[in-house]
Amino acid sequence: MPLTQEDVLSALKQCYDPEIPVNIVDLGLIYEVRFDSTPDQQQDVTVDMTLTAQGCPALVMISDQVKSRLEQLPGVRNAAVNIVWNPPWTPERLSPDARKQLGIE
Repeated sequence: MPLTQEDVLSALKQCYDPEIPVNIVDLGLIYEVRFDSTPDQQQDVTVDMTLTAQGCPALVMISDQVKSRLEQLPGVRNAAVNIVWNPPWTPERLSPDARKQLGIE
């Protein structure tokens, strides 16, 4: 059965920015998830995401964490992570759960 966007987002809730105690999905860092079928009945997954700041020192660590987590999902052949800066991240992208965790209400 092919993966869904919800499957991917659920898996990525296990990935964190090391400086913020909130997962990257609830931080609003995931912009788009795309799937491509492969001849061997698997899927290639591409995620477009951003970071809270362009100079984020954890850029490589977070993107490697996302790629690794995606490639652990059943049926995923390859995963790619594109870091994008448009639109820029703003605190408005925080989920209600993230706001609660961070004490922003």
